Amino acid sequence: MPVQRISKSFKDISLSFQVSPLTYDLIAIKNENAISRSIRNLVLTNRGERFFNNNLGSRVNSLLFESLDDITASSVRDEIENVINNYEPRVELISVDAVPNYDDGELNVTIQYYIIGIDAQPQQLSFALQPTR
Repeated sequence: MPVQRISKSFKDISLSFQVSPLTYDLIAIKNENAISRSIRNLVLTNRGERFFNNNLGSRVNSLLFESLDDITASSVRDEIENVINNYEPRVELISVDAVPNYDDGELNVTIQYYIIGIDAQPQQLSFALQPTR
């Protein structure tokens, strides 16, 4: 069982690196948006891509070049569960679904999770994964 953390808020910088016109600081994203962005970044980061932490990331991008079937969808789902459970301590994972969309050649991914430390409803993050080079 994950350690329960008590926190008032979570805050990350926006990867757009836009500057606020009022404070001239980088724009920050907070709470639910910060965590959903973090989860998406973890899923899309290739293992070995981050300096000084070669284990961070997943094999999701390389799995997208396998044949689109239920076995590949299951492998993607397992990779997503693994990377979230190992590298995102602010969430408790509820479920991960990866459904092949044969017409568009993509996997539709839905991740459901609780945020640990703030009083929020269960969160859902959905996106489509396509092989790109």
